[in-house]
Amino acid sequence: MSYRTVAMYVEIGCFVLCVSGWTLVCSTLPTEIWTWSEVSTIVLTASNYYSNLWKDCVSDSTGVSDCKIIPSMLALNSGIHLCRALIITAIILAFFGSILVLVGMKCTKIGGSEIANARITFAGGMNHLIGGMCSMIAFSYYGNKIVTEFQDPNYKGQKYEIGVGVFIGWGGSTLLVVGGLIYSIFAGREACYSKSKRSPAYQFPDTYTIVPTQKSIATSVRTDISGSRKWRTSSYSRASSISEITSTTKTSATNAYV
Repeated sequence: MSYRTVAMYVEIGCFVLCVSGWTLVCSTLPTEIWTWSEVSTIVLTASNYYSNLWKDCVSDSTGVSDCKIIPSMLALNSGIHLCRALIITAIILAFFGSILVLVGMKCTKIGGSEIANARITFAGGMNHLIGGMCSMIAFSYYGNKIVTEFQDPNYKGQKYEIGVGVFIGWGGSTLLVVGGLIYSIFAGREACYSKSKRSPAYQFPDTYTIVPTQKSIATSVRTDISGSRKWRTSSYSRASSISEITSTTKTSATNAYV
């Protein structure tokens, strides 16, 4: 199985994870049970209090429930505003991340070349990763606030427990983080490798290159002429020495014959 096939299957699996996580995070907004508390007055009557980021509700054992929307935004705790902003930011980022990943996946063939697909997929994975971190921070802060108030013996208000909405948010945030991280690793490595392979190493210009001038050309010509003259002189001296040796040899041979 080739690397491209493996990467394509990984992208499909991560896409399913990210879409599932985004759906779970979106489902926590209309969920009413982020916190809940049960207060028993007598044996046959019990009241259940539960709330989320937008409203507070109460129900009794007869099945009658009543919800009240939080009337004032400015009167809310700053932590509630922070959780709202982080969750909405996470939903928006994950939505655009899903669109980018759908365009850049290898199986869709919409983004264009392999390098362009890898870069688009990397951008979508980073959106999923950042969105998952935002929602994880929001749900963790909200859950920690509930646990801290419940375990504080000096807290005089109504004590609540963690509801199902927070657990669903934790699960969806985990899926977003895992899917976005795997997307970023696979697509980022391919995009960076393609970029480094495409861009060669920078070569510094040769700033010390000597440009020939008329003076240097004349000097080189004179050097060549003098070299040729020296070569001729040496050749003439060698020839004269050889002729002298030959004449000396002939003279000695004549004297020996006489």
